[in-house]
Amino acid sequence: MEQLIKNFPAQIKDALLFGEDTIINPHHSPINKIIVSGMGGSAIAGTYISDLIEGECTSPCFINRSYHLPAFADKNTLIIISSYSGNTEETVTVFHQALLTDAKIVCITSGGKILDIAIKNGVDIISMPEGCESPRAFLGYSIVYQIFVLRNLSLISGDIINQLRPTVDLLTFEQEDIMAKAEKIAVLLLQKTPVIYTSDRMEAVALRWRQQLNENSKILCWHNVLPEMNHNELVGWKNRQESFAVVILRYKDDHKRIQTRIELTKQVIGQLAATVIEIYAKGQSQAEKMLYMTHLGDWVSWHLSQLNHLDSTEIRVIDFLKAELEKSEM
Repeated sequence: MEQLIKNFPAQIKDALLFGEDTIINPHHSPINKIIVSGMGGSAIAGTYISDLIEGECTSPCFINRSYHLPAFADKNTLIIISSYSGNTEETVTVFHQALLTDAKIVCITSGGKILDIAIKNGVDIISMPEGCESPRAFLGYSIVYQIFVLRNLSLISGDIINQLRPTVDLLTFEQEDIMAKAEKIAVLLLQKTPVIYTSDRMEAVALRWRQQLNENSKILCWHNVLPEMNHNELVGWKNRQESFAVVILRYKDDHKRIQTRIELTKQVIGQLAATVIEIYAKGQSQAEKMLYMTHLGDWVSWHLSQLNHLDSTEIRVIDFLKAELEKSEM
């Protein structure tokens, strides 16, 4: 896992080079809706895409983590089927449903059933590199490839791709500092339950932190976003919580009212949580800031796994669940 995280900047660079040569066949009908269907590490890229394109794309983007394709899928819908292994049963099930619509379908996978079905049905395929035992570590490929799908179908301009190019240099230059900062944060999170807060436009990053702490560090945590958190969860901060460590992911260009809300929220939780950590993102564009903070979170999860003497790649409980599911009928 350590090497996979370290290769994140190179992964984005490689995906950008490959993406330029990707050909997506045009659709026969105008597209006005986007569905990204996947689970876990194959779905999180869709959440990033949704955050990144919100200010530009006029088509709503829906992230589908389910066995069911939304009923609004029709001939004017782009459906991205995302599964690294190609065998994720929820995603395979949705793929079969998608084939019954007249939607534009693009598959992003390294093989498995989804590749076979896509070839059989003449569906566009973007191939992920094979051989990764921890697909969640290939987030860079997933994000970049989905961006190219949207650009090639004229749903967005090339602006986000242009934001991604300097991200490679930023992450490469900041790598050592990010690793050192992550180690210090991991020490503060040791034997604590992390609570991740950020602004609503950056929820993908908070979700990524939570999932990586779950899988790499083998701990429970939760996340929420402002301003929504101020309308409910804030009331839950009533008593002193010695086991909670709050991590606030901050961006200097957040809406000024969000920044004010964060300062006021700190006044409440600062007296009740055992630890409050504030982190500001580096970078100029939204893409740079999101991926900087993502890379930092990945390193935090790895360092925490090392402090707890755990194998960050081990996911035996998920393997057990999948094996038991295979014994029962769909």
